[in-house]
Amino acid sequence: MLEKRLEVSAEGKKVYDIVIENSFSNLVKELSALDIQERKLCIVTERRVASYYLEEVKSILEGRCAKVEVYIFQEGEASKNLSTVDNLYHFLITHEFDRKDMLLALGGGVTGDLTGFAAATYLRGIDFVQIPTSLLAQVDSSIGGKTGVDYHAYKNMVGAFYMPKLVYINVNTIKTLSERQYHSGLGEVIKHGLIRDRAYFEWIKANKEAIAERKDEALAHMVEESCLIKRAVVEEDPKEHGVRALLNFGHTLGHSIEKLMNFSLTHGECVAIGSLLAADISSKRGYISEQENKEIKNIYAYFDFPALPKELKAKEVVKETKHDKKMEHGKIKFILLDQIGKAAIYQDVTPEEMLAVIEQGEV
Repeated sequence: MLEKRLEVSAEGKKVYDIVIENSFSNLVKELSALDIQERKLCIVTERRVASYYLEEVKSILEGRCAKVEVYIFQEGEASKNLSTVDNLYHFLITHEFDRKDMLLALGGGVTGDLTGFAAATYLRGIDFVQIPTSLLAQVDSSIGGKTGVDYHAYKNMVGAFYMPKLVYINVNTIKTLSERQYHSGLGEVIKHGLIRDRAYFEWIKANKEAIAERKDEALAHMVEESCLIKRAVVEEDPKEHGVRALLNFGHTLGHSIEKLMNFSLTHGECVAIGSLLAADISSKRGYISEQENKEIKNIYAYFDFPALPKELKAKEVVKETKHDKKMEHGKIKFILLDQIGKAAIYQDVTPEEMLAVIEQGEV
């Protein structure tokens, strides 16, 4: 049985654990350490995930806490908004949840971000736990305390930094993902190797067949390594004042594409396209070689990520970057690769550079 535990700290003090297993069998034990016996728990989940895992998780918890309630919303990015949060507030109020009670986010990135934001703001903050079921959520969005919702199609524009009490990962949930959702998470996995760990990037290349086939050992190693990278970055910079911005590699152009395509592409697909464009800029500047850039393109191509949609106009994509929430004093904090495994923040990437790589259409 897979059992891994990673501690996440801030200012030298442990904040929460990331528990990586291949079942939900130890979920009660982990939650019991958070004194759930006298607390009401609300499982927040979306319809598709509920059909797979809700009854199992609920049955595990019933009788181990004061009461288990369930709030289910419609799956998809379209639900990641203040209206859904408002409905969740109403549910919590009418079911008499107080500050001692707890929310459990069972699902992907949308569920985790939305539940975390509700937890951060309901009664000025109640405890919540991340139980991520998508690859993208397991390796990225569930770790680090970023919560939030979209606002009128502007990605994650309203949110808060609010740490979970636990991240409980059952890697076997990855096996029920569609091919598209699985590959969406791989967009973030590849990004981790590119920005922080060349050896990890080389491992991904060498084990791409096992990753594609979702072999147990490959999944376990991949999730653990990506969690280690994400943990290291957020511990160094909990509130994105510096190095944590490196995790936004591929996101500046990716978020623009995501919005202009009205979220018809997944987040991971857009990050992958944005990463390829950022790698092109890195190559044109001479930071990485043409061969390295080709290696990057090849690994994304292997996992069948979509090309830059032809219907998008380059000028519109670049224009949309001006709404990026990571702007500082009117300048975009653009992440480029100094080399594979090492990224850096640049504030001198010009609209002309972005236009050039988009218009060349090599992705």
